[in-house]
Amino acid sequence: MKLRIAIQKSGRLHEDSIKLLKECGIDINNGVNKLKTEATNFPLEVFFLRDDDIPQYVEDGVADLGIVGENVVLEKNRPLRTVEKLGFGKCRLAMAVPKSMEYSSIRDLQGQRIATSYPVIVNDFLRKLDIQAEIHEISGSVEIAPGIGLADAICDLVSSGSTLFMNGLKEVETVLRSEAVLVSNDKLSPGQQQLLAKLQFRIQAVKKAKNNKYVLLNAPNDKLPEIIGLLPGMKSPTVLPLAEEGWSSVHSVLNENDFWDIIENLKAAGAQGILVVPIEKMVV
Repeated sequence: MKLRIAIQKSGRLHEDSIKLLKECGIDINNGVNKLKTEATNFPLEVFFLRDDDIPQYVEDGVADLGIVGENVVLEKNRPLRTVEKLGFGKCRLAMAVPKSMEYSSIRDLQGQRIATSYPVIVNDFLRKLDIQAEIHEISGSVEIAPGIGLADAICDLVSSGSTLFMNGLKEVETVLRSEAVLVSNDKLSPGQQQLLAKLQFRIQAVKKAKNNKYVLLNAPNDKLPEIIGLLPGMKSPTVLPLAEEGWSSVHSVLNENDFWDIIENLKAAGAQGILVVPIEKMVV
């Protein structure tokens, strides 16, 4: 009994997909010049495919699982189940128009020509807003379409926005926020479902670790109630007496989003010797 998972052979999700599996304790090689490989310590076979092909392979049952961008899943419109959002490969699908165009709202796209590699998503987006536009599907170099007279606007994936800027475009609407997701088909046997649950458990432990930091600090005992009140921890902070009388060592876990505010408050409350340690895995 094993699972078959499809990931990108190359491209922006490839390295992060390999890294995630390895952080889950699954030993595989990186797939260079290979179409598939087997994990040595987990019942998992890995297929290396083109990003656009992954949803079809998973739907057909050639692969049981796939790691692919949400944008691809929605564009291919296959009946797949999203098992887990993975937190990497984040980008947005955005509308952009020439910098010279006066743009005040989405209504300005009414009757315009829009070039995109994502016609399904764009048509659905415009339909919900009751916008009628002419969609031109092109497979690459979408950003040059307005400059050569093919379109009045584009809809394409954006990360930093530098490509839009270099082509004289400005971003005006966010159509979709996307990240890598783990998807599965509906053909998994009970045994494969159990393996998937084990894999998902490992993925969640890795994700939680990345979003949290382990913090150790020294605190004067007369300040302990105030300092403990600033540290939520997973249950409550751990407090241990130090060799120096009147002082304690306090251990806790902080969420990345709240980290700096809490650290500043701890310092102001009298905490000293604050150490911050990355967490490799986190099981709660």
